[in-house]
Amino acid sequence: MGLSLLAYVLLAATGIWLFYSRQQRQGRPKWLRPFHYGVGGTMVLMVVLLLAIGLVGTVGYYGNLGHSAHLPVGLTVVALTLLSAWSATQINPKRPWARPLHVGTNITLLLGFIAVSLTGWNIVQKYLP
Repeated sequence: MGLSLLAYVLLAATGIWLFYSRQQRQGRPKWLRPFHYGVGGTMVLMVVLLLAIGLVGTVGYYGNLGHSAHLPVGLTVVALTLLSAWSATQINPKRPWARPLHVGTNITLLLGFIAVSLTGWNIVQKYLP
């Protein structure tokens, strides 16, 4: 989870840099956009991997799912992450709705990461002696 949060912070920083350079009509380093995409793709993979680990671990430990708020919050984070990734691929001058959707989804994703971290902490406490 920590790596996903680090990826989110990197994405926020590079996204703000992209926004600022676009608003100021300045050039940006050629590596910035591919880096942003690469970190975003890595975050998507990490979030999906965390989902798989959580599902398998929960079923293995409890025998079923849905015993805490962590599952619906986690599924929401996965959905927001996938929506953000999809909307990023739609950003171009012909689709003016894609950038606000991407940014709005990412702001909402911050709240999702906070919620999944808090509910996950409760789960971790059950495993600690």
